This record gives sequence, structure tokens and C-alpha cells, in this order.
Amino acid sequence: MSCTILDMENYKRRSHFDYFRSLQYPYAGTTVNIDVTQVLKYSKKNNTSFYLTILHAAALAADGVKELRQRIRGDQIVEYSECPTSHIELLPDSTYCYCTIHHHMELQMYYAQAEKARKNCAEDGIKEDKNVESMYFVSTLPWLHYSALIQPVGGTESNPRITWGKYEKNANGDIVMPVTLLVHHALADGIHIGQFYENLKCEIQKYGSLL
Repeated sequence: MSCTILDMENYKRRSHFDYFRSLQYPYAGTTVNIDVTQVLKYSKKNNTSFYLTILHAAALAADGVKELRQRIRGDQIVEYSECPTSHIELLPDSTYCYCTIHHHMELQMYYAQAEKARKNCAEDGIKEDKNVESMYFVSTLPWLHYSALIQPVGGTESNPRITWGKYEKNANGDIVMPVTLLVHHALADGIHIGQFYENLKCEIQKYGSLL
């Protein structure tokens, strides 16, 4: 994983960057119901984790949009070549810890690495990783099939936040799940949010060919 500092003099969104950074709450996001029928079938057929499969797909979808790999560092923007996920793992006492996973690898290798990371993350609790700037922050609300979500954001964080809720069957018999993306508007606009969801749909559709 590498990062590049953007040339702010020639950055095409410089005026947008300056404006949205001046706002008290410079974040934009939306929630979309995503058809996860194929992922659920794949997970059941292969006895793999639905959660990890969605996590892998969401991370790849985000990496496919360069604006989601960008972070604000002082008055500059850095762009990462790829970004790991930092997701929450529920603990037996109903609290949670943070778990970091890299995803650019073959799927079975990813499952093995991810399961190991999930088992070991309790030791660090909610201590932030030293490379926290690069990460996508991922959380879930598996108890609710929600339609909107307000997320806490600390200070000047510019990490995209990806969240999903409980999946359920819709009127057409498809299994759908709410997926929320929150971005720093100084870095990304609606078109980039839309690109993430299109990428996510494409990543999920791949599992249909694996059944």
C-alpha cells in the first residue's frame, strides 16, 4: 500500500475542498437497499461467512473509486493505492473491538486471514491502528433493516464510513440489505457515492457465477 500527495494547485475540486472544509458538518451520505441474494446463496452453499463476503465486496467497491481512497492531511490531500477496512467485532459482554483486514487477495486466503484477525482483535479493544488514516471504517446494525442512519464523526476525520443492517426479503422475493456510505464532502460528491454503489452491485453479482 502506497500513498501520493496530490498537487493542490491543479486539483480540479479545490474550490469544493475549501468550501466543504469550512462547514461544521462537512459529510454527505445515503442508504441504499442492495440485493444480496447471490451472496447469501453462495455463503450457504460454501459454508462461508456472509459478513466477510460482504466486507470483501464493499472494500473492493470502495477501492474502485479513487475519491474514497483520498484523505485530508492538514491542508493537503493524500491518495492511497488501496485501503484496508477497520470493522467492529461484537464481544461476549456486548461491547466491541476494532479489527483491521486487508482485502486484495484471493477470496479463500482472505477468509483465512480475516478469521485470524477477528479472533485476535479483542486484545486491542478500540485502540486505533497506527495506519488509521488509510482505513475504511465499517460497522453493522444486524438487528434492524433501517432506512436511514446518523453516524458519529470525530474531529476532522475524512475516512469513508460503510455500514449495513439486517437483510430481509422484499415483495419480489429478493433478499435486500440496507447499505450506508458516509463521505467527507470536501473529497467526494454524489457521483462518487453513486459509483461506490454501482461497484458494490457488480462485486455482488460476481457470486451468481460461482453458484
